[in-house]
Amino acid sequence: MGRTRSPEPKRKPNRRLHSPLPTNHRDDDTVKDDRQNFVLFAVIAALILFGWPLVQSRFFPTNPPATKIVKGKEVAVAHPGADPTADTPVANRDRRAVLAETPRVRIDTPLLQGSINLKGPRIDDLVLTRYKETVAKDSAPIRLLSPAGAPEAYFAGFGWRSDGLAPPAADTVWTASAPVLKPGQPVTLEAANATGQRFRIEIGVDKDYLFTIRQTVLNGGAQPVTVAPFGYVNRVGVSKDPDSWTIHTGPISVNNGAAEYGPNFPDLDKTPERFTTKDGWLGFTDKYWLTALVPDAAQTFDGQFRAGANKSYQADFTVQPRVVQPGQALTQSARFFAGAKEVALLDRYTDDHIVTKLDYAIDWGWFRLVEKPIFYVLDWLFRMVGNFGVAIILLTLMIRALLFPIAQRQFASMAAMRALQPKMKALQEKHKDDKQRLQQEVMALYKTEKVNPLAGCLPTLIQIPIFYALYKVLLLTIEMRHQHFVLWIKDLSAPDPATIVNLFGMLHFTPPHFLAIGVVPVILGISMYFQFKLNPQAMDETQRQVFAILPWVLMFVMAPFAVGLQIYWITTNCVSILQQRLLYARHPGLKQAPAK
Repeated sequence: MGRTRSPEPKRKPNRRLHSPLPTNHRDDDTVKDDRQNFVLFAVIAALILFGWPLVQSRFFPTNPPATKIVKGKEVAVAHPGADPTADTPVANRDRRAVLAETPRVRIDTPLLQGSINLKGPRIDDLVLTRYKETVAKDSAPIRLLSPAGAPEAYFAGFGWRSDGLAPPAADTVWTASAPVLKPGQPVTLEAANATGQRFRIEIGVDKDYLFTIRQTVLNGGAQPVTVAPFGYVNRVGVSKDPDSWTIHTGPISVNNGAAEYGPNFPDLDKTPERFTTKDGWLGFTDKYWLTALVPDAAQTFDGQFRAGANKSYQADFTVQPRVVQPGQALTQSARFFAGAKEVALLDRYTDDHIVTKLDYAIDWGWFRLVEKPIFYVLDWLFRMVGNFGVAIILLTLMIRALLFPIAQRQFASMAAMRALQPKMKALQEKHKDDKQRLQQEVMALYKTEKVNPLAGCLPTLIQIPIFYALYKVLLLTIEMRHQHFVLWIKDLSAPDPATIVNLFGMLHFTPPHFLAIGVVPVILGISMYFQFKLNPQAMDETQRQVFAILPWVLMFVMAPFAVGLQIYWITTNCVSILQQRLLYARHPGLKQAPAK
């Protein structure tokens, strides 16, 4: 079942932000209301601090934990996750021992190392040489596939259904035409049965992560046989990356022309998911890694996801059966993607019509049209300067430069609104008992003075999708993973590891979520404080108290997010401060207190 994303929750406006009474005529009711507003704000702030972790884990998950620094030494923070168990046998054994039990064909490409198990056969041993588990120099490469019986078993295989055909048994050891599989050097596996059929599986691989599978049945028997090839990918345990409304991990497919981000693993524990389609694919996705079975685009196939024993899950497909006459042969092709979800690579496979909609393996969501251009600009800047943190700063400057004309209009509107304050107060006093008449007079005043009260909100409204799009880019794209910025910031896709509360890791305890404040979030809070200080002072005392506390509340809220996102916000605040100083010089009326 697919997942429907919910819109961002709307915040109710504070009805006391613009008091209808002049500040020099504050009665007891007004003072009481202001106190109530301040208490309400304090309650909301507490809910944000203590309840935000629950909201964030569901709607805005942070990136993988950063590398801790313990006594000057880097120590990887383990991911939470279920203990893996193999499908057969139940007990896990050492991976090297399992790999040594069967004959194998070695896989050797620029990005992949591993082997193909000739018993089965299965592609069940694969590591991604470009990516490491942690930022530590001696970290092992990412292991994507692992054989059954070893920890975190995860493997793929191809064969034929036994309806009207006697394919080789699961324990058959196939013969290989070569000991090594390389790009441009495919390997052919062969086996036979007792009724005269011969079976071939030719496996090729490109220089990236895409395998090509050609399955052939040669009917040397006396009777016609029905041939229905299938492919499967099986994994033990759920993804280590959490599944949320913001990013999907788990079963994924493209069927009937649309990407389907589901069902989830718990759904499969209850019932299988089946579909019939043409020109699609199915598999499993983690945040950064993907396995995908891609049947022949010209053939209709039946796809399904299902749960198995020992917490195993399987995605498989079967193409429509065909009859092979005696003395004839039938060859059918498929592809298998196993690797990293690199944006440009997935786009190339899609644009070259190799795999339909493979770029949808990245769960961009609603803001796809904004997120992908932002990613490509950010990636271009990174290739120009060689530092992702600097690229984020340059991207921020570009965005603010594009928004500068709008910011000028915002300040002009704010200056005009501030100049209207005495007339607004007079109208509020004159029509304080007739709200409808007051609204009419206020709208007439705006029209006469040619002032648009909503003009000041436009830059903020534009920033919201940009900020969220950048959040998704930093959260989703592997290109940000383990990118160094400066000093202790070795992974811009993770939170700041220099936690102040435990003295940067010198004290051996993990602070509570709402106290996990690093150096970068503190800088962010300071930048927001000075930016708010430059804003025109609110006439309402409650508003002033709210804006005095808000930067520090947001500091706690932003602390668990990726450092790259915090750098974007800090740069935005610094540019805003400079921009405000410049615009204050052009509109000096904004710095003056409004007339009484």
